[in-house]
Amino acid sequence: MPEDLAHYAEAAPRALPASPVVAVVGATGAVGVELIRCLEARGFPLSRLKLLASARSAGRRFDFAGGEVAVEELTEASFEGVDLALFSAGSGISKRFAPAAVAAGAVVVDNSSAFRMLDEVPLVVPEVNAGAMAAHGGIIANPNCVAAILTVALAPLAGLATIARLNVATYQAASGGGAAMMEELELSTAAALRGEAYAPRVLSVPYAFNLFSHNADMDEETGYNGEEEKVVAETRRIMGRPALPVSITCIRVPVLRAHAMAVTIEFDEPVAVAAARAALEAAPGVRVVDDRAANRFPMPADASGQDDVLVGRIRTDLGDPSGHSLAIFVVGDQLLKGAALNAVQIAEALLPR
Repeated sequence: MPEDLAHYAEAAPRALPASPVVAVVGATGAVGVELIRCLEARGFPLSRLKLLASARSAGRRFDFAGGEVAVEELTEASFEGVDLALFSAGSGISKRFAPAAVAAGAVVVDNSSAFRMLDEVPLVVPEVNAGAMAAHGGIIANPNCVAAILTVALAPLAGLATIARLNVATYQAASGGGAAMMEELELSTAAALRGEAYAPRVLSVPYAFNLFSHNADMDEETGYNGEEEKVVAETRRIMGRPALPVSITCIRVPVLRAHAMAVTIEFDEPVAVAAARAALEAAPGVRVVDDRAANRFPMPADASGQDDVLVGRIRTDLGDPSGHSLAIFVVGDQLLKGAALNAVQIAEALLPR
């Protein structure tokens, strides 16, 4: 464990007061804005909201609960009196400021990759492994967006039989790259429709009307990129399956904010489609969209702005002669269940009952 976190690793788990003071770090980013919206939409019982960002964003104002909240510059002293700090400003900011927040007495829910694979920091999707939060020592990690959305769909199926292997292909929206990537998609699409050239500024390839291998750094030896490595490692950790075989290909697509994924699940025994559908329909955070007659299945257009993960195309995998595999199609809002909503749900679980 990093030295600056060691001082609280053995600390007793912290609960939140009934009406906590909440800070949002990275308040002006795409996920930060959604965190503010989620807190208000879900009626989170905070007593005061602090919005923290870089010096250049200080002074911006956001509507909240019938009033306005001004953004303050983030410093190590920002967390005095804060009970809950929701971080979404990148791993560098989290590594620098999360220890200060914890030292000031706050519980940190961190949306970056900074702490996700530390044994001492729970990595949590409340519908899947809420019990892991009981051991937190001040920081709880919010998963990678694909891992969060994927595991919500996998958890109810794992209750039917042991998952032996996963094969996943993702179709990931611009929002995963933040507000700047979303803007690049919008501007480049508008230019293309006008018949004008557009020089990419955020990506190294054209985005409009294009799809391409995820823009995370590639490991030239393995052939897998950093996004794929994160999804594999985090899915295993959330599911409590450290050796689960997972094959994955992550693709960026010209969609604004909802990730989609085609998932083939091999079990250790046959699982009937009807049983899988029933388990998914009963699962929290899942909405089954699987109308074969109308050819209506999950779409980013339907998932955007929605809390639930949409699951459909539930069918037997014809490529597995053993009959042990199912194929499903999963879509979820990257900014909500893939980020802000999951963080707020973690915070809700920390409130006194």
